[in-house]
Amino acid sequence: MVDISRGSALGSSGASELFQLLRDGAPRTRASLAASTGLARSTIAARVDELMELGLVSPVADAASTGGRPPSQFALNPGARIVLAADLGASHANVAVTDLAGTVLAEHGEPLDIAQGPEAVLGWMVDAGLALIDGLGRDRHELAAIGVGVPGPVEHSTGRPVNPPIMPGWDRFDVPGWVQQHLEVPVLVDNDVNIMALGERALAWPQVEHLMFVKVATGIGSGIISGGLLQRGAQGIAGDIGHVRVARGSDVPCHCGNRGCLEALASGPAIARALREQGIEAHTGNDVVELVKHGDIDAIQAVRQAGRDIGEVLTACVSLVNPSVVAIGGSMARAGEHLIAGVREVVYMRSMPLATEHLVIAASAAAENAAVLGASMLAIHHVLSPEGIDALAAR
Repeated sequence: MVDISRGSALGSSGASELFQLLRDGAPRTRASLAASTGLARSTIAARVDELMELGLVSPVADAASTGGRPPSQFALNPGARIVLAADLGASHANVAVTDLAGTVLAEHGEPLDIAQGPEAVLGWMVDAGLALIDGLGRDRHELAAIGVGVPGPVEHSTGRPVNPPIMPGWDRFDVPGWVQQHLEVPVLVDNDVNIMALGERALAWPQVEHLMFVKVATGIGSGIISGGLLQRGAQGIAGDIGHVRVARGSDVPCHCGNRGCLEALASGPAIARALREQGIEAHTGNDVVELVKHGDIDAIQAVRQAGRDIGEVLTACVSLVNPSVVAIGGSMARAGEHLIAGVREVVYMRSMPLATEHLVIAASAAAENAAVLGASMLAIHHVLSPEGIDALAAR
């Protein structure tokens, strides 16, 4: 179970504060809920009754009495509903079923090319998700929401990808609308690196208010949590560091149409290309990782240089955002400390000392689970919001 006791990096309104308080599973009385939220006892009683009718909250052992009848306590019942979490990457897809505490109950993943298009990929997601639910012996009506991460910018309010450079056929595609033709539940969609940031924070850094998650894989991007809240930016591309120019690669073309982008120098395919130019057989990021694991000195040096290039861009980010933690994930993080050593070398050397005094730059603790955990957080946040509770009641 992930630690969600600090509430959600997706934020909450005053009206949802009661539900956010109950998310940590700690028993509380009506009086303690009223004191924590400032809501009237009558309002608390009505909302607790509604949650109990839905099965989302259940009574637990009574609190110690201070005289008279002991007060009744309530806590979130995480097994009352399930959510489906999907991590759709450039060349892979993972789905998981979790409870309302973020505990993974079942999961499945396999290679899948996002360029096959939305209907093929989403069709796989729906079929795989239903197979997991059936395999758990759960009723499909227990599914409360679906969280989806995709490798491109997303207009979060509509769940539509917007001009995604590596997702042909997905631009403005109505992902929630298509999925809801098959599963009539709320569908929340976000950029894959944003959800990885959510998953990493929930699992490993729940007390940290300022965190950057950097994904290094087929592409490069980052998710930013600042002031405890996920930052998407005006058009949903906050953290898109992969297309920031790096001086060393001024002549290297990028698929976005520019030259010298970080992604064109330091992504898995870019490192593989650089090694091929040296006569070393490497075609994918996975090939590079295997070479590093077998001690190939040229591959190790190429990965460390990629880390330095990433560090050059992150130096500006550290000054701009001032995070406490920079977590490095994605498939290339499997190359071990070599990538991170290159990042640290440049960031610690070129950043202001005050910015790096307590800065942690580390491998992702959630690793390959970051995205599905984050996607489940996306879905759980909606389920436990006032809108989500109303939707469940209506069903």
